[in-house]
Amino acid sequence: MLSKFSSCLADQHLCFSPLMGKIADIVNRNLETIQDLRCLSVLMVSISSLISQRFQEQLVNKAEQLFDTIDSSQVNTARRIVQFLRNIKYNYYPLLERCNKVFLSNVNHLDLDSISKILSLYHSLQFHSFEFILMTKKRLTEMIPLFDHPASFVKLFVTLGPVAGPEEEKQLKSTILLMSEELTGQQALAVMGAMEEMESRNSRLIKKIASILYKHLDNYKPVELLRITQALIFLHFQSKELLVKLRELLLSYLKVSVIPSETSLLVCALSMLPSPRLDEAKISQIEAVLPQCDLNDLNSFATSVLRCIQYDPMYRNNTPGKQLKLLQKLDHYGRQRLRKCSSLNLLWEEVKSLKGDWFADSLLEETVVTLQRLIDEINYINVAGIASFISRTNYLSTSLLDRIASVVLQQNEKIHPFAILAIILPFSALNYDPPQRDEFFGTCLQHLNSYLSILDPLKLVFLGYSLATREYFSEDLLKAIFNIRFLAKLDSQLELLCSSLNMKVQFRLMELNRAVCLECPEYQIPWFHDRFCQQQYKKDFGSMNGAQQQIYKMLAEVLGGINFVKASVLTPYYYTIDFECILDKRKKPIPYGSHNTTLGKLPKIHSELNTQIAGSRLPPGAEKIALEFLDSRAFCRNIPHLKGKSAMKKRHLEILGYHVIQIPHFEWNSMALSTKNARMDYLRERIFGEGKSSS
Repeated sequence: MLSKFSSCLADQHLCFSPLMGKIADIVNRNLETIQDLRCLSVLMVSISSLISQRFQEQLVNKAEQLFDTIDSSQVNTARRIVQFLRNIKYNYYPLLERCNKVFLSNVNHLDLDSISKILSLYHSLQFHSFEFILMTKKRLTEMIPLFDHPASFVKLFVTLGPVAGPEEEKQLKSTILLMSEELTGQQALAVMGAMEEMESRNSRLIKKIASILYKHLDNYKPVELLRITQALIFLHFQSKELLVKLRELLLSYLKVSVIPSETSLLVCALSMLPSPRLDEAKISQIEAVLPQCDLNDLNSFATSVLRCIQYDPMYRNNTPGKQLKLLQKLDHYGRQRLRKCSSLNLLWEEVKSLKGDWFADSLLEETVVTLQRLIDEINYINVAGIASFISRTNYLSTSLLDRIASVVLQQNEKIHPFAILAIILPFSALNYDPPQRDEFFGTCLQHLNSYLSILDPLKLVFLGYSLATREYFSEDLLKAIFNIRFLAKLDSQLELLCSSLNMKVQFRLMELNRAVCLECPEYQIPWFHDRFCQQQYKKDFGSMNGAQQQIYKMLAEVLGGINFVKASVLTPYYYTIDFECILDKRKKPIPYGSHNTTLGKLPKIHSELNTQIAGSRLPPGAEKIALEFLDSRAFCRNIPHLKGKSAMKKRHLEILGYHVIQIPHFEWNSMALSTKNARMDYLRERIFGEGKSSS
């Protein structure tokens, strides 16, 4: 009865009422005696907005205990549990996995509404189930001819569109175009959001949906106006009339806005429109809400201000003092908020989605200092999130990484295998080994072994690549990846991904294949990426940057002429190196054939498309030298420490027979090398000096 009553209150939007608080208290006092998960799941969703973190964890544990008591057909109970986890922002993998099994076993009985809700909840929790998406895609595709009512078809369009194949996408777009005149404002907004996710370039449909949005523009809330602005900009839709009205509405909302989060999203939307401008009134309004802002609001304001400065023609030559003062105030309030923070969980809620130049330049270091101050609070619950943050920011903090490794070794039984990839990633990306390296990686792999067959294929590829970067090769993992059945499964998943992620996965598989062939030939895994690489490297390589042009010209002088150096060389296994030269056994340069190179343009790609090592065709005692210019992307953000990908490339080039010379940007652009003569001496020293490859 209590669960039914709580559901009625929730329907009346009384989730924060004292009455709901009393229900939460009754549930808390009687939790031990509750044995009906169906009723409990209703109560969990109803009271989720009011309860403490400790009570949340008790409910999660209780749901886990009772899960085996429910019938596998209880889809609604499983969905409510996922909804509860979404409400409390806790992607607790053990429960999610069990709920997912219930959905999979009932997928043929799920209707459009259920599939739509489940996928939306998964998206919010960043929980990916390739198997569920694949099965529901088939089910949703079968529904395309069944719906002729706009409300139902819009829901189908939004749910199926982002994972649809070319044929299904064509059907969806043609049908939604036919019923476009009947769409409401909210339905048009949903369609536009889905088209953004689908990366649609159907100009006719975009124009039609935009005209419906224009008609209903006065009825949208501020957050919806932001979504419209983002979608229109992403889809490259230009309509002066629509953009002018959008700006007027945003400004009218901004004049009366006093809530920081609302003010920040309105300013964000305005900054995306053509010729954005921050006048004194807007700056004063932003300054008024700053003391109440969290880090997300501050970051949003800073990003908007920087965007206005960048795109407003008035500010191209000099930045006005008022904008600079506002940025300084944003820095001040951001640092102040970080210094006052006394809880890692509260801090994590604010920093987990922060990104952009302002955060990286102004607050990242202070954020890492705060994380180090709260380091003892890193545990099995938040360890994957903290690891992801480090990977994303490229900031090498050995104390944080050592703590992450320590938590994994001490609490590995409590860490779900789905979290292992996120935990390994910063060690791989930032080229860092914790003190107990082998034990750490071994524990991670052992924890994963029983899940190798059910992990999403793309996660398995990323995991294999991350471990290969750290020279850690698990035979079981490699066998799980390099077999026909897995690769077929991966192909079917690639069809569901956006083009950028699809290409990233293919590159990672190629790089893993290359690493295994070069470093673990004893596994006898064949190289099968010739065709893929040839397709990629047929594309235009573009021009050399300024530093590369300087180095190319000076190398020609140092070595005795342009015919002693090759630029943009393609090696066996398809690595590209900036420059290559050959020295004989007396360290004298050996000339190549004729060159037809215009300075600033890359010469024709030099390549050996077989897999022979570089020294196999050289005169006795001669060696090939690979010279690589390393820009800031090759190093950690805070210190000149080489990142994992560049370190692996150097290792592989050495296996291929090259003597590798890496030229870091901070050395080449230093005061010590500010003259041409100093740079020439530097190149001579690196090429002809004694010693082994150095970085």
